[in-house]
Amino acid sequence: MNSKLYDAILKAKRTKKLTWKKMGEELKHAPVWVASVCQGMNSAPLPDAKKIAALLDLGEDVAEQLAECPTRIFAQTVPTDPLIYRFYEIVGVYGQSIKQVIHEEFGDGIMSAIDFSMSIDRIPDPKGDRVQIVLNGKFLPYKVY
Repeated sequence: MNSKLYDAILKAKRTKKLTWKKMGEELKHAPVWVASVCQGMNSAPLPDAKKIAALLDLGEDVAEQLAECPTRIFAQTVPTDPLIYRFYEIVGVYGQSIKQVIHEEFGDGIMSAIDFSMSIDRIPDPKGDRVQIVLNGKFLPYKVY
């Protein structure tokens, strides 16, 4: 997605005082998915793309762009944003362990990032609220030939 389109989406979101959570509720989709579509990392089916554009008071052209299949490009270097870096660190520290546990439980294969859902919730805690992230992907076994 071009940065001008993303800037227009963010401006409309701010102007309308929307959050990703509110947009997700309105659109009946996960807030993370809506944000990903708006950032150009996922495409939306045209009816959903039209709803996103309408919610933001953006035109048909925006809806068509949100429905296009994106080219997913992300930085290959270690991220410097602290929150994103922590995910990088989690995968670096626990990635092999997660892989081994999944293989013990399911066999040789991968977790789908296509047939996939994610939720992010705030969990109250007396020592400070917790972030709970649930990744739910279909297991895809490797075929035996």
